[in-house]
Amino acid sequence: MLSFGPLSLVAPWALLAAAILPLLWWLLRVTPPSPRVVRFPAIRLLFGLSSREQTPARTPLWLVLLRMLLALLVILAVAHPLINASRTKAAGGLLLIALDDGWAAARNWAARQTVLDALLDEAERAERPVAVLTTAAPVDGGPITPIGPLSARDARAAVQALAPKAWGTDRQSAAAALATLARPPAASVVWLSDGLDDPAAREFAARLQTYGRLRVFTEPPGALPRLLLPPAAGDSALAPMVRRAGTTGTETLWLKASDGSGRGLARTQVTLADGSSRATAKFDLPTELRNRVARIDVEGEETAAASVLVDERWRRRPVGLIGGDPETRATPLLSDLHYFAKALEPYAELREGSVAELLGRPLAVALLADASHLPASDVDRLREWIDEGGLLVRFAGPHLARSPDDLLPVRLRGGGRMLGGAMSWTEPMPLAPFPGSSPFAGLTPPAEVRVTAQVLAEPEIELDAKTWARLADGTPLVTAERRGKGWLVLMHTTASPQWSNVAMSGLFVDMLRRLVALSRGVAGDAGGGSLPPIEVMDGFGRLTSPLAGAGPIAAGAFAEIVPGPRHPPGFYGNDATRRALNLSPSVGELRPLAVPSGAERAVLSDVRQEIDLRPWLFAAALMLLAMDMAIGLRLRGLLWRGAATAAAAGLLIVLAPPAARAQTDDAFALAAALETRLAYVRTGDAAVDEMSRAGLDGLSRVIGQRSTAVLGEPVGVDVERDPLMFFPLLYWPVTASQPVPSPAAQAKLNDFLRNGGMILFDTGGRGERADPYQGGGVGAERLKQLTEGLVIPELGPVTSDHVLTRAFYLLRDLPGRYAGGTVWVERIESQANDGVSSVVIGPHQWAAAWAIDPQGRPMFAVVPGGEAQREMAFRFGVNLVMYALTGNYKADQVHLPAILERLGR
Repeated sequence: MLSFGPLSLVAPWALLAAAILPLLWWLLRVTPPSPRVVRFPAIRLLFGLSSREQTPARTPLWLVLLRMLLALLVILAVAHPLINASRTKAAGGLLLIALDDGWAAARNWAARQTVLDALLDEAERAERPVAVLTTAAPVDGGPITPIGPLSARDARAAVQALAPKAWGTDRQSAAAALATLARPPAASVVWLSDGLDDPAAREFAARLQTYGRLRVFTEPPGALPRLLLPPAAGDSALAPMVRRAGTTGTETLWLKASDGSGRGLARTQVTLADGSSRATAKFDLPTELRNRVARIDVEGEETAAASVLVDERWRRRPVGLIGGDPETRATPLLSDLHYFAKALEPYAELREGSVAELLGRPLAVALLADASHLPASDVDRLREWIDEGGLLVRFAGPHLARSPDDLLPVRLRGGGRMLGGAMSWTEPMPLAPFPGSSPFAGLTPPAEVRVTAQVLAEPEIELDAKTWARLADGTPLVTAERRGKGWLVLMHTTASPQWSNVAMSGLFVDMLRRLVALSRGVAGDAGGGSLPPIEVMDGFGRLTSPLAGAGPIAAGAFAEIVPGPRHPPGFYGNDATRRALNLSPSVGELRPLAVPSGAERAVLSDVRQEIDLRPWLFAAALMLLAMDMAIGLRLRGLLWRGAATAAAAGLLIVLAPPAARAQTDDAFALAAALETRLAYVRTGDAAVDEMSRAGLDGLSRVIGQRSTAVLGEPVGVDVERDPLMFFPLLYWPVTASQPVPSPAAQAKLNDFLRNGGMILFDTGGRGERADPYQGGGVGAERLKQLTEGLVIPELGPVTSDHVLTRAFYLLRDLPGRYAGGTVWVERIESQANDGVSSVVIGPHQWAAAWAIDPQGRPMFAVVPGGEAQREMAFRFGVNLVMYALTGNYKADQVHLPAILERLGR
């Protein structure tokens, strides 16, 4: 192989044929073209003419050059030129390729495929046998076995079927598998590593070196995979940890939280400081939004260990606090509700109120303190709620001891049992160990925990099965009964220190957390059983259908399972129980791989895709041959002019590059349609366009934090080329330099407005009050020019009772960076688009007020009201988006006086 820079020739001897090109030139020049045949019957006219010697015509120079080029292309094609061909010296014998195909290889799998293709191309040209050894356990759970030796062509088919696994490598087993591969006398070894070290790496490299000279491909230091650890279950904040291999340099990563359908809910930034290998991120989400999170990913990583699946263990369940003695409200340390709140405040969303108020919203758990009496209506509501899947935990006390009701898991004896009473014990009673079938199994009762009073259960056949906790003398302390889809639980003592000191211990917190974990929609229950796979991850972190070898996991052993072929990471369980098995907790510390001595080190990214020019050269030669034939026929008069033109046109069509506009439009439409996004008009002014982008990005973040609306990243659009129908709201900053839309763009904008779209025109002034279409304000003339072809109805100022002032927040003013101007909307509500104004016009530079940088800091000052005015600007933005998305459903508030007047009639 002969190389010239990036160009290499597999058969350079073929260039010797270029020596005949001068002879070919001479032959083409001296050989005249074929005579042209003309049919002319009047031969008699030629009789008697004198004969003179004529010099034959030469072949035209341009035709000679065409044919010379044709011959040169054939010669070059035979020489087999390659771009980015491997420069390693061709060798004989076996080529052994060791490939790390665990989760860490997924991050740069395309580069590994490029190196594999280059190695197999080289082996195919040298006719070398190839053997491939993977280091991750196979999907079917069988042992690691080498592939081959095979021919390079057959090995290519086997390699193309490989994919990264969703678990780590097992280099120790791979090293043992080498014993099954015969050691040839001459071989070369290539190890495509994932760049990470482990205890078996040194032994594995030593085994490879026994087969021949070793070349190790690794990742550059900044390209090693990252690891995402799940947040601590039950923490008040959703705070996953990012780890990396090495500590050099400062690195900023983005994390994305998504729901079960893949829609983004929130993004947050995490920075790994120089000298540190880990950092913790934090998602600040309202409870309703946090409870929709199904996975968290490190953007740009796409590996199974850079994704965390989230189940109910990481969700803040809504817990209602009911009852309590009104006399203890002034002394919180004597109130049951105080101890509820202190125990669960870091782990759940606590709500306090009446039964009707609490059950009016979704509720997972209700904690009912000792109350004097529950109204029959409340008892009926609680029964219905339990049957539908709720979990009610009742606590005993003096009121329940005096007058038990029937909303209990067991029948109670009247009067209770207390220290010094008729049914007393001589000293406070400790707790017995929790039974294995109890939700409290695994907790250890502290020795200092004592109970001085309790309510007693009447003996019954099922009492033992209903008992989750006992005192040392065997009497029940916690009983429970399944009711419909839910649970009814009774704690036979108080939640305050009145009857025991359980509430003063950490055991109380752990017991309440276990009870909350039984609530509706929570993974896991009090029983055992197995959890079959629902969805499993592949090496790229994508959820797929369960593999054939994936098996169920025993519920009691779920926490000890290490992901592998038998149990890949993913979701396990059923409709009632859904548990997430993540890969990252089982991965140890990440360390860069140390290349062993005597081995050659190479970098994956340095290998470029090999390009074979031979097919292209042959194709070009074939086209030139077709052209030469068509020209020859034309010169001989055997091809009429129209056919020649058609042939040339067809050739140009074949050679013309494909149009990419349709692909670009499809990509734009796909990105815009998958998520709800706000859009802004690109004006051509880079500063204004960046302000618009940052402003809509900041507004989208605020809307995601304050409402259930989830918006994607804003999109800049060109009204001349881009489709607009995907966007509910178009922000249009008016500038002096932007061109007036063409008639086609005007028609597109009119169609957008007619079909429910909304445009916010921002003229950018400081206090315009005049009608923007009647003059009198800065930017009014330019706005009139830009919208000259748009169908805009009559406008009027936003009034105090307009829906825009109460779509989400109740507002009086609609400020932006500036305040004091007039905001204009359609004067008459349109019936076509749910009464929503298709146009909003104002002078307040809203995007500047909304704009925040990646660190969450405001980018522009707000005058004259400062940060309070910025907050009002954000509220206007939230109202505007809600108005555009939901229409005038809040209009009933505007017309409430008229509605009440009609009802009064």
